[in-house]
Amino acid sequence: MSSIVAIVGRPNVGKSTLFNRLVQRREAIVDSVSGVTRDRHYGKSEWNGKEFSVIDTGGYVVGSDDIFEGEIRKQVQLAIDEADVIVFVVDVEQGITPMDDAVAKILRQVKKPLFMAVNKVDNAMRDADAVEFYNLGLGDYYTISSINGSGTGELLDAVAEAIPEEEETEENELPRFAVVGRPNAGKSSFINALIGEDRNIVTNIAGTTRDSIDTKYNRFGFEFNLVDTAGIRKKSKVKEDLEFYSVMRAVRAIEHCDVAILVVDATRDFEGQVEKIFWLAEKNKKGIVILVNKWDLIEKETNTMRDFEAHIRKKIAPFTDVPILFISVLNKQRIFKAIESAVEVFENRKRRIKTSKLNETMLDIIEHNSPPAIKGKYVKIKYCMQLPTHTPQFAFFANLPQYIRDPYKRYLENQLREHYNFNGVPISIYFRQK
Repeated sequence: MSSIVAIVGRPNVGKSTLFNRLVQRREAIVDSVSGVTRDRHYGKSEWNGKEFSVIDTGGYVVGSDDIFEGEIRKQVQLAIDEADVIVFVVDVEQGITPMDDAVAKILRQVKKPLFMAVNKVDNAMRDADAVEFYNLGLGDYYTISSINGSGTGELLDAVAEAIPEEEETEENELPRFAVVGRPNAGKSSFINALIGEDRNIVTNIAGTTRDSIDTKYNRFGFEFNLVDTAGIRKKSKVKEDLEFYSVMRAVRAIEHCDVAILVVDATRDFEGQVEKIFWLAEKNKKGIVILVNKWDLIEKETNTMRDFEAHIRKKIAPFTDVPILFISVLNKQRIFKAIESAVEVFENRKRRIKTSKLNETMLDIIEHNSPPAIKGKYVKIKYCMQLPTHTPQFAFFANLPQYIRDPYKRYLENQLREHYNFNGVPISIYFRQK
């Protein structure tokens, strides 16, 4: 269960560059045009043995170049609500601006670990200039240059220090299913349909996340916790940050679940936010079940269902081995089937394959279709095993692991899926030196 670190600050102070440095890849588009960050603002980071998620709040501001102070304020408030640790980025070149002041004013009330990073400090003179940021009343600061990385180590040390140690979860804990999706796709109704009026089978456990509600479900021989993100603190928020809010919410729920049940509205396309939430679950190596809800509202022809399913699989390629069910919460159609699927995916995610069995199957397949030779060098895979991790990960040992390309890796993954049931579960494959 990793903690969430949110990066806040006004536009153009270098939040995206810092984000990229933390998640170690150029994920966000960095451009000096104000407010250019779009889309990819969520990543995983690990420092000093602590794993955490990083959210760059900058990218979620919808709107024009002149982003209003109000927008920034709302965003900072959101980050405060949802994150465990906050990094406030300011820019030494510009000094303190009225917008920095406005952000600092909100942050002064925060009870969570807060770190101020003065960015673009790449020489001694600028180091001296940074002193003025004491005037924001937030105490000490860290001087960094997110472009060349200087100072980010010290900042990360402090951030990692502030992240609580992970509690060891008991092995026999109940599976946790998170119901996620965009607003109004029918998440709450799905949960209500499951739980029914039969309230005595429901015990509300205070959620581990500050506000997602865990409902213990025990019916038809199934027992699990439902992480409901749908009905929580409905804010009378404007359209703009609903997008950001539900992504933030989904991040929270997905981090804390075993299987993500993604509810899609059949009357809307599988795009934008829904796709984002899907890849979020995939990146976190969670089990996934896709439920296409409101199927009762769709005009049907012979192949409507088949075409819709094909359309979704195209969008989620190359990870297409995912159960897709067409349901109607309203008519209680296939609700139970949805839960059966989620339980099955949960079991698949725990699947362990004996090394001897795995080698017997896979080495035979590899012999019949070995990796293509590169520059006249032949790659020989001698041995494979499943790694002792929480999610299915496999290591293949070869004489020249560096020469194995992605298409072959995908071929091996498909073979594993064909021979062992990993439906709904992301698989990781590594090649190592024998």
